[in-house]
Amino acid sequence: MKIVLATGIYPPDIGGPATYCKNLAEQLTKEGHEVTVVTYGESGTRELGNSGKVEYVSRSIPILRWWWYSQKLQEVGKDADVVYAFSSISCGIPVILSGLKCKRVLRLGGDFFWERYTDWGGSKGLRAYYQSTNWLSVASYRLMGWILNRFDHIVFSTDFQQQVYKEAYKKLPKNSVIENALQLEHVAPMEEHFPKKPFRLLFVGRFVGFKNIGSLIEAVAQIPESFLTVVGDGPLDDKLRSLVERLGLAERVRFVAPQSGKEKFDLFSKHDLLVLPSLTEISPNTALEARSVGLPVLLTKETGLSEHLRSGIVTDDLLTPGSIVQAIARVQDGYSLVAEAASSKISGRSWSEVASEHISLFTSL
Repeated sequence: MKIVLATGIYPPDIGGPATYCKNLAEQLTKEGHEVTVVTYGESGTRELGNSGKVEYVSRSIPILRWWWYSQKLQEVGKDADVVYAFSSISCGIPVILSGLKCKRVLRLGGDFFWERYTDWGGSKGLRAYYQSTNWLSVASYRLMGWILNRFDHIVFSTDFQQQVYKEAYKKLPKNSVIENALQLEHVAPMEEHFPKKPFRLLFVGRFVGFKNIGSLIEAVAQIPESFLTVVGDGPLDDKLRSLVERLGLAERVRFVAPQSGKEKFDLFSKHDLLVLPSLTEISPNTALEARSVGLPVLLTKETGLSEHLRSGIVTDDLLTPGSIVQAIARVQDGYSLVAEAASSKISGRSWSEVASEHISLFTSL
């Protein structure tokens, strides 16, 4: 089968879509499918495994880059069976502009308009945003509905987001859920994990509005014997660093560049608790990675992770600095039980399974 994967980011860029697309592309090529990845970056082409390649489109000029991207899709996808887009806007619009006649599938692991709303200071979670009636949510609802109905099938990463969309969009195209992979075999789990003083907190992710990182930093100011490592980058970098300086936390909060592979798992081993205080976390891969090696995780209660994948993870109200302080205190009080639950065995989900489910879907179309 000839498959085009259209993504906005691809390694070395960080983020869920980049990691997901790379792993899926490698697994599909390993299984003998012809895969072409189209992404933004420096112009050019590089090989991907035995029967694949990565094609780059310049991201230098907003709006116009959608046209360039659509032209690249026309070039590489004229005889494709399926084009699989990983973003509704940065990739979905170019797919529509390309006019490709193959089957079009859109994967939603996030929500572009809700994320922009939170970047502009909005404080509603995903479900509450779709239930509101302000001008932005109404306008984005109509545009998103137009985009969704230009695809043959929508793939959600969680039942949670699928249900939110089913409630919001009465004419949603055919859709299904393909959960993320949970690799367990590549890193040995921690045998023992005891809290240290100071209590070592960790955040890993993009520095964007819905991640609610500012509230976590403010919470650390209220927890005297604590130290926070903030790993990642993004548009709020300067604002978060200024907040740390203003609160006098330069000795207790450090920033680390994005990490991957062994370096990321080394960070897990040096901390006591991963905290993800997002307004909504639809499918947090970092939480699953930490869980796979036994690092306790404190995750926002509005998450799309299934009950199985949430096992061993603590979920709580983490919207405000005060609620984060209280939730961390509860974890500290019961840390031995939390750590034991995080270290319990959990059945994994391989990329082979994820790829197989995609091929079954593509074949059915």
